[in-house]
Amino acid sequence: MTDKTHYRKAFDSPYLASADIVEPTVLTIKCVRLEKDRTKKTKDLFNTAYFAEKEIRQGEPLKPMILNATNSKTMRQLTGSAFIDDWNDVRVTVYVDSQVKFGTANVEGLRISTEAPAEGMGGAGLRGHWLAKAKNAASLGEMSKVSKDGAHAFNTARDREGYQQFAKAVQARGAELRKQAEQPAAEAAHG
Repeated sequence: MTDKTHYRKAFDSPYLASADIVEPTVLTIKCVRLEKDRTKKTKDLFNTAYFAEKEIRQGEPLKPMILNATNSKTMRQLTGSAFIDDWNDVRVTVYVDSQVKFGTANVEGLRISTEAPAEGMGGAGLRGHWLAKAKNAASLGEMSKVSKDGAHAFNTARDREGYQQFAKAVQARGAELRKQAEQPAAEAAHG
């Protein structure tokens, strides 16, 4: 996490925005309501997610999040229901996607990961979870699966820095496991 201030913080919004999310963050959607635009820029109605967590960071209130069409489709996929009334008490990972199309431009936008978060994971929890799995792999076969699944999780969360840490842990543990596998063969050859 960073203690730096994003330039978009100056443009106060009643909704959660890309400036508020500094790393993939696991949140619990308490409920989703169909509501009028609070910015009063439009008369549109939005699917608006309210969270069980009260703060995004200590001392910083967590705002509701507009669920655009993409995020609404993700919620449908995660819950198996097209009805916003069924989207209560769902844990999701919110991340910033820098390739969201707005007109002809790419802008930063919030996305909900299509993968359900592992139980109890916060933003840093994703990294801790996969680093522990990499460091504790008991065999090369297990390491291969952890590597593939972890890479997918970091890609989904768009956490490049976390992935780099994870890749180093996978390489280090893989080298240990290969060395362990070679020792019995070397001992058998000399024995």
